[in-house]
Amino acid sequence: MNLIDFRSDTVTKPSKEMLDFMFQAEVGDDVYGEDPSVIALESYASEFFGKEAALFCTSGTQSNQIGLQLHLTPGGEVICHSDSHIYRYEGGGIAKNSGASVKLLEGNFGRIKLDQIKSAINPDDVHLPITQLVSLEDTANKGGGAVYDFNDIVEISNFCKSIHLPMHLDGARMMNALVVNNVNPKKYASQFDTISLCLSKGLGAPIGSLLVGDKSQIKQARRIRKSMGGGMRQAGYIAAAGLFAMKNNINRLVEDHRNASYLGESIKKLDWVKRIYPVQTNIVIFELKSPEKQIEIIHLLKDKGVLCNAFGPTAIRFVTHLDLNTNQIEYAIDVLKSLRIS
Repeated sequence: MNLIDFRSDTVTKPSKEMLDFMFQAEVGDDVYGEDPSVIALESYASEFFGKEAALFCTSGTQSNQIGLQLHLTPGGEVICHSDSHIYRYEGGGIAKNSGASVKLLEGNFGRIKLDQIKSAINPDDVHLPITQLVSLEDTANKGGGAVYDFNDIVEISNFCKSIHLPMHLDGARMMNALVVNNVNPKKYASQFDTISLCLSKGLGAPIGSLLVGDKSQIKQARRIRKSMGGGMRQAGYIAAAGLFAMKNNINRLVEDHRNASYLGESIKKLDWVKRIYPVQTNIVIFELKSPEKQIEIIHLLKDKGVLCNAFGPTAIRFVTHLDLNTNQIEYAIDVLKSLRIS
């Protein structure tokens, strides 16, 4: 049985065209700064976002954690949503790597507002950590791929700049957000001091992430990456995949969004589904009327060739991506409709 994998957009495999591009890559020693394909990717990304420099990293967690360390010092504090990836899914990296505290805010499907941030900034009091950073996540994974209203980002950014409070973006799926909002990448990136972007999710590369910022930040980021064991040698083969992804796989994200929306509309009608999160991009999260049936439902779907993930104790997540076609979406919908959950 051929399994149809909705567990994540990280499960994609390189296309033949991407593989050909990878095998043709020129390579060198990146620790010496001599890999032409890594240089090409970093140059392309910095130009794409209108930033001075970029750094190729092994994963989104690594690029996020390096980005956070650029802004935080031990005893400092970062403001973020309580469901932020940097807090929930990066192995306690904020504490381990930066020695910093976290001010967690509740919000609307993973998004926070300016008035919340203003209220969360600590006064100058020796009893409290120093507020050093605001981190946003766009799209918000735990929010079902929710997209920030760009005007909200601008409002937050203008305030933070006025008080010299840096902003970091966990932009693992920011390309999905840009496609939805149709915002110029340079205009979007100008709202943040540093940005992390995953190449191995919706863009379809097998590995890699980018951190973009100004030259001094990226120079320091390179030192931090080295201390994490992230110095790579002939990394150009995988960097080439990231370059191919950025040049070829952004505009097609609308197909993933369309598939997710179609899937979501069908799931809404299932009598065993309690509610579904708003579907804005490529993530479909739905809560069950009988949460105790969660694992049973996942196993039933797997038996019929459909893979998905548990999402917390009461929900299930489907993610669409470039390795899924319309026929597979239709099949998954038929399987979901066939389940009889009492």
